[in-house]
Amino acid sequence: MKILFRQTIANAQPVETEITPLNLKESIEKTRQALESAYAGFDNALEEDMIDSYIFEINALQKRYKHLTELAEKQPVAESKRLYQHSPIRALVSHVFS
Repeated sequence: MKILFRQTIANAQPVETEITPLNLKESIEKTRQALESAYAGFDNALEEDMIDSYIFEINALQKRYKHLTELAEKQPVAESKRLYQHSPIRALVSHVFS
């Protein structure tokens, strides 16, 4: 997935960056932390405007988190990162009989 950033300077050209699995994982973690912070702020808010602000922030962060996790699910899993190279039964049998 590519993200397009635009600058407000008249002569500036758009800059594209590619989201790699590492950046995606980092984005998910940062979004999760921001969501926890927004929930903490909501719990401590006393003014009506601040409560509304935290509600909108939480909704936006939940949608961002959902989108990022759906992107992560679509990422291919590398063979070396799988838990078992073969079936789990073969791993258990070879462990027991070795």
